[in-house]
Amino acid sequence: METEKHSILFVLHLPPPVHGAAMVGKYIHDSKAINGAFRCHYFNLTLARSLDDIGKGGARKLVDFVRQLLGIRRAVRQVRPALCYVTPNAKAPAFYKDFVVVQMLKGMGCRVVVHFHNKGVATRQGMAFDDFLYRRFFKGLKVILLADVLYDDIRRYVARKDVYVCPNGIPTVDICRHAGPSSRPVRILFLSNMIAAKGVWVLLEACRLLKERGMAFVCDFVGKWGDVGEQAFNDAVAEKGLGGLVLAHGAKYGADKAAFFGQADVFVFPTYYANECFPIVLLEAMQYGLPCISTAEGGIRGIIDDGVTGYVVGRQDAEALADRMAYLIVHPEVRRAMGEKGREKFAEQFTLQTFEGRMKDILADCIQ
Repeated sequence: METEKHSILFVLHLPPPVHGAAMVGKYIHDSKAINGAFRCHYFNLTLARSLDDIGKGGARKLVDFVRQLLGIRRAVRQVRPALCYVTPNAKAPAFYKDFVVVQMLKGMGCRVVVHFHNKGVATRQGMAFDDFLYRRFFKGLKVILLADVLYDDIRRYVARKDVYVCPNGIPTVDICRHAGPSSRPVRILFLSNMIAAKGVWVLLEACRLLKERGMAFVCDFVGKWGDVGEQAFNDAVAEKGLGGLVLAHGAKYGADKAAFFGQADVFVFPTYYANECFPIVLLEAMQYGLPCISTAEGGIRGIIDDGVTGYVVGRQDAEALADRMAYLIVHPEVRRAMGEKGREKFAEQFTLQTFEGRMKDILADCIQ
């Protein structure tokens, strides 16, 4: 006789808009492994209607939030879940909303596990009001983090025994590499939103240093224009004398995006973005066999093995970034070896199948 499956209510973010947490929410929602192991019910916690709307308040969002709370209460009464899974924000102001959600669930007698796709608790714990809320929020919770190094962010409030680590995973794709002649310039790729804190200006300055050293390269910037505007970027390219060496292409998706990964030799992502946690774009680059250069922001050290699959450099350090880029430009055998090691690590740790298996085991353990 088949054992009755436990019910889980997933209160998570689903696209649109498309961002890391929403994509992971979709992977869980669509997972045959997770839906096959439990009786799954889903409630979309998203209030933002676009990426630009994230983090903004307003009367419309307040009304929608009250409706969400009522909807979640109804779902709990109907489903009677053995576990509620929630993807909260780590810091105010969005944390305040999620605090209400989690406290309501606990007040209704629900067992709750929270899955953080961001960080910032440690930056707010010195504030008396936030510290007061964090102590109540984390009481009785199990917590899922994306990397071991992120435990320091919540160490003040959560015992290590109550923490699970589940790195994100992404679907595997058929890889098509477009290697050009060995004499062609090395192709460097940046792919993210064109935001200063993602390292756009840092990388541009590193490119200037590479040109100054006589390096042969082309650097492609791919991403939606943000606080770095197209005109300002192109003006800076011209001012630094990087015309023809640095190319901006705007946002690319699907096959167009894959083509940039396929022709690249090195992936560079010098982020110092405060909410950076576990950038999926690094997993994508590793799947394509690209050595990656990034920073120690968030859980990136859990992705890149420094000196093995790529390099980790200091935040906003264009000189160190240029040094690592230059080394890979003049050492193609190192590029290839690092890329292969990265592809192997991706296959072992960061596939969607691996993520689903880990998540299924964690959820089952939380229910027991």
